[in-house]
Amino acid sequence: MKIIHGIKIGGLQQKIFNLMLIVILALIGAFAAVSIYQQKNLTHIVEEANTEQQTAITAVSEATMEGVLASTMAKTTALQAYIAGDLFGDVKTDVLTLQSFAAELFAHAELFSPHPFAYPDRANDGIPSVQIQHEAGVDPYRSEALGLAANMSEIMLSMFTNSDRLSSCFIATTDGCILYVDDRAGAYFDENGEVCSFPVRERPWFIEAGERGELFFTGVELDTHTDIPGLVCVAPVYRDGELVAVVGADVFLTSIRDYVESTTSEGSFVCVINSDGQVLFSPMKEGSLKPELSAEAPDLRQSGSPELAAFVSDALQGATGLRTLSVDGKDYYMAGVPMDTVDWTVVSVVDKALTRQPTEAMLENYEAINAKALGAFRGGAQKSSQTFIILVTALILLGMVGALFIASRIVKPVEHMTRRINTLRGGDTLFEMEDVYRTNDEIEILAESFAAISKKTVDYIEQITTITAEKERIGTELALATRIQADMLPNTYPAFPDRPEFDIYASMDPAKEVGGDFYDFFLVDDDHLCIVVADVSGKGVPAALFMMASRIILASYAKQGKSPAEIMRSTNETICQNNREEMFVTVWLGILEISTGKIRAANAGHEYPVLMQPGGKCELYKDKHGFVLGGMDGVQYKEYEFTLQPGARLFLYTDGVPEATNRDNELFGTERMLDALNEDMQADPQKVLQQVRRAVDAFVGDAEQFDDLTMLCLEYKGKK
Repeated sequence: MKIIHGIKIGGLQQKIFNLMLIVILALIGAFAAVSIYQQKNLTHIVEEANTEQQTAITAVSEATMEGVLASTMAKTTALQAYIAGDLFGDVKTDVLTLQSFAAELFAHAELFSPHPFAYPDRANDGIPSVQIQHEAGVDPYRSEALGLAANMSEIMLSMFTNSDRLSSCFIATTDGCILYVDDRAGAYFDENGEVCSFPVRERPWFIEAGERGELFFTGVELDTHTDIPGLVCVAPVYRDGELVAVVGADVFLTSIRDYVESTTSEGSFVCVINSDGQVLFSPMKEGSLKPELSAEAPDLRQSGSPELAAFVSDALQGATGLRTLSVDGKDYYMAGVPMDTVDWTVVSVVDKALTRQPTEAMLENYEAINAKALGAFRGGAQKSSQTFIILVTALILLGMVGALFIASRIVKPVEHMTRRINTLRGGDTLFEMEDVYRTNDEIEILAESFAAISKKTVDYIEQITTITAEKERIGTELALATRIQADMLPNTYPAFPDRPEFDIYASMDPAKEVGGDFYDFFLVDDDHLCIVVADVSGKGVPAALFMMASRIILASYAKQGKSPAEIMRSTNETICQNNREEMFVTVWLGILEISTGKIRAANAGHEYPVLMQPGGKCELYKDKHGFVLGGMDGVQYKEYEFTLQPGARLFLYTDGVPEATNRDNELFGTERMLDALNEDMQADPQKVLQQVRRAVDAFVGDAEQFDDLTMLCLEYKGKK
């Protein structure tokens, strides 16, 4: 008996042959069964991997799209709200300017002569001109108020001519006359060619101005003469507490309407909602987001959809971020950002179905690639089985080895692929081609498909990572700007440890990363301390830059030994020389004579100071206000003086304190501020500021801080 390569030859040859035959048949059956099992197992593995990859593609793609959409919509909506708010902010500034001029004019009426005025002239149609109208039965030439108000003709004409925001500006008197500037003189004549009468005192804006007693914006209505949609910004003018006139400006909103109607594109658009929850502008022609006039439009906060009502309420109070809402049976992504000036909000809307299109297209392409690869794989497996049967029949041993090799060749890369796919998580999300997949058959095609889809997924993640890093960089720079601005202001206390005659403390908390408020105090000489508290128009980086320049200019003139009025006048002239952005700053500046306690001060449109003499309570010192710095060149400022007795306190602040607002849109107000100041009459300046801040925080609660909050307290102790 011989043994060759482990096979016994000789002896019971027949039995061995029979045994081999049985073994061969068993091996053929076993390998056939194994091949069938492996083919089914491979099909299951591919289908399972296909399902997992589809789920991963859908989740990553949708999350990526939502992240990009949230960032893009938030920035776009915020920019649109800023632009629209800037428009109304300019109008508000213009009306406040008119109010200030009119108040001075009526307060010193004896210094002015009646100014000429004229009715509308058709020849002036299209040309900016000053003209009058009046109520039926009113003789304008008997109106003392109209002749006095006409002294503002040149100011109003200049304001209208230099503004691309205003459609008109006007002053209406309480005796039924109105003086206005526009370029539509031809619109004020009736069919007989006579100038139309105008019911001045019956107009809603005139009546409401007297009731409110402050500046406000009306709702959107059609213009009386042109039927163009617009709104009116008005403010009352008082003399000795009595209403004498109403000033205002008309703003046509055709540009906003045309822009909003042009935003509709492939399921996305923009709409504008006012403070009453009504849709003012929208490209929609029907449904809940259809625009209507203010008097007719429904309040979306009272709509049948609780989600829509809650979204509109939140959007009017602050930026909402990206939300998903169902409106009129369709799902939308919506984001809102309010306009601070007019209490409106801008809402960006995107059809949710639009964001699913890239994912669906990717899945369709993946299905096609996968189906092609799977079909090729199944066809190849079938041919391999046929070849396997033929080869096993002809060459049993070679067929067995070939079957094992082919099985190993097929299973190994697929199993490796499955293990790799199952490990894709965290920072390791890229499926790459490896040598084990390079089989030059359907397995390689399938692996290439997985690699291509994985590469696209990683690219999406890298894009999101890049966007996030950029946001973090901007945040870091703003934090640095905050520290730089804080370091620019006096922040070392006690500020003058070698001067026992007084104690002083101040703080500034910006509403954003950087703010426009500032304070300053410094010794002009050994016996004079200069104190400044100011508030720049606007917020953020522009206001911070303007603040720093204004502070330097004020300090420079103060250190030259000028009086408060001279400092104000010189600073105003310097700022007005190159103020193309038309920013301005309110300022209270006082110079304390340390030896006597006498303070000489001037006020450029700033809040009233609070004074407490020994034995008394804190009370507002209602000084005379001059015009804001940077508002108009050539303004003269008046100064006044008062004396601090030893133990007296002086408290200065910006409008961020009395105008701090809670969730119910209630203002903190000066009364609450005075109550907080009177809480502890013996507190030092630092504790005084802490008392007021605690009271403001308790009142505001979790509402957002909308304005910079700056305070300064001086305690005069006198000579020791």
